[in-house]
Amino acid sequence: MTLKKLNIDGAYIATHKVFPDERGIFREWFKSEEILSIDRNFEVKQANYSNSKRWVIRGIHYSLAPEGQAKVVTCASGSIIDVLVDLRIGSPTYLTVEYIELTEVSGEVIYIPTGVGHGFIVKSDFASVVYLTSSGYSPYYEKGICPTDPELGISWPLPPGDLGIISKADLEAQKLFSAYESGLLPKFV
Repeated sequence: MTLKKLNIDGAYIATHKVFPDERGIFREWFKSEEILSIDRNFEVKQANYSNSKRWVIRGIHYSLAPEGQAKVVTCASGSIIDVLVDLRIGSPTYLTVEYIELTEVSGEVIYIPTGVGHGFIVKSDFASVVYLTSSGYSPYYEKGICPTDPELGISWPLPPGDLGIISKADLEAQKLFSAYESGLLPKFV
């Protein structure tokens, strides 16, 4: 396993060995000691799974839970471009966007610190994404920024003229400026 810092303060990518054979593949995707070396307080509170078809965009999601919400994310099948956006007011990497291609055979896992927005776009016919969170789902604290908001500066890798498949909730999510003005962006600590 190798661990590498990303361009967003506190975000990391871990790469694990992948063991392919005639049956398919085997790989680890979570080891608590690995994550605890990054975040001593990370404790799994919830595990989530999504399956989406090509060109689906999910995100940009974050939580304002008082205890914070860090995530550990990997692609269990297919291929995605994972997108992180530092939404933390006061962060030295505020509004930095990071793109990471994750595939089922890459062996890569992303650690996303509290306050960093997360989303992804599916590149393969279908993709399954699994992630662990350090706090449970709480509708009151769950927030999102519209993934197509130009202020985020995200260049979604779509074919020319394609707008992707985005849920109504994500399309109607607040814009960055509105979240800032309303005090609904996380603070860097």
